[in-house]
Amino acid sequence: MDKFVINGGTKLKGEVIIGGAKNAAVAILPAALLINGICTIENLPNISDIQISCKILEKIGVKIQWLTNNSIRIDTRNINSTNTPLDMTSKFRASYYLIGALLGRYHSVEVGLPGGCNLGARPIDQHIKGFEALGATVDISQGKINASAEDLIGNSIYLDVISVGATINLILASVLAKGTTTIKNAAKEPHVVDVANFLNSAGADIRGAGTDVIEINGVDALQSNITYSIVPDQIEAGTFMIAAIATGGDIIIKNCIPEHLDCVTAKILEVGGHVKSITGDSLRVWSTRRPKKTTINTLPYPGFPTDLQSQFGVLLSIANGTSIINEGIWDSRFQYTAELNKMGANITANGKTAIFEGVEKLSGAPIYSSDLRAGAALIIAGILAQGTTEVYNLEYVDRGYEKIEEKFRKLGADIKRVTEK
Repeated sequence: MDKFVINGGTKLKGEVIIGGAKNAAVAILPAALLINGICTIENLPNISDIQISCKILEKIGVKIQWLTNNSIRIDTRNINSTNTPLDMTSKFRASYYLIGALLGRYHSVEVGLPGGCNLGARPIDQHIKGFEALGATVDISQGKINASAEDLIGNSIYLDVISVGATINLILASVLAKGTTTIKNAAKEPHVVDVANFLNSAGADIRGAGTDVIEINGVDALQSNITYSIVPDQIEAGTFMIAAIATGGDIIIKNCIPEHLDCVTAKILEVGGHVKSITGDSLRVWSTRRPKKTTINTLPYPGFPTDLQSQFGVLLSIANGTSIINEGIWDSRFQYTAELNKMGANITANGKTAIFEGVEKLSGAPIYSSDLRAGAALIIAGILAQGTTEVYNLEYVDRGYEKIEEKFRKLGADIKRVTEK
């Protein structure tokens, strides 16, 4: 079992380069199944979710060649099954994108019920509603999802709740369908746009991605031999922005898209930090004083992202005054607050609301990640805390951050990965 050992009290300084977006990558790999041919994906984050995705694709006959640590060539010409390995697909949430992709191309798919981080109830009813509107029959039983259709026919689909997963899945299912599909109340996140851009680069006809109405005009086939570079990861960039303010540091963040981070920038300015655009894809983020209190409400994009809630919670645990976070997306996203309280924080979490009575400092302790973003948050807590912190359950962190300890170490953090026997 691996753990991070962090000797805290460090103000982070230096430069960090942001990798490709995890949330886009885990959808673009299944999207490649819609291409009967070869494509190359660049700026791919080399994380465990991507490694599992590649293994699943190989199990159904896809040939994958790693060209570099962050680029692959995908050959989908010899897919031999639409029944995906249940033990592998059940390990992470984004495996459900295989449903839309394989249903879209082959009109048949079997996938294990998706797993991933324990964030409370995460239904896929909006996905199923959309697939059925396109003409598919969907059955969920014995821990797996089966979907099939004689033909997929375009339709108008209204999502009852804004769902990134359902929006992307219905795009995947509609690209090769007959006629026009309209998704209303669609998610607007940057990774939704990135998936649409990838498919459009292969000849799809997707319009309106990034707005709440997306129109997909079905095409007969997609083009092969395309090369596509994944958008920079807004959540990784936001994580390091927050780390800079929480530790009283000064960081230059490279390879980011500043407008994707407007909501984070606004909150950083509100608590007394500083953000300055250096170039079109670089930001300087710094702080010279203890953060001030604030209130955060997590919302779908362009609101404050739930995936940065726990990281900002660490910052608010040492802010001057009483802060409140209202979690508007997931039911169980405050599990990390119990770990921060072990470090001397004063946080009361009840349901989807947490109250942070800011303390002047945190102290090192053994702490346990409960999900991917909580893991990143606890690393930040360890870096700013006095004394030594041990962070466990690193498998969560490795799902979404590539070599996070190396990036923090380059910023001056005293952090190392240790394998316990």
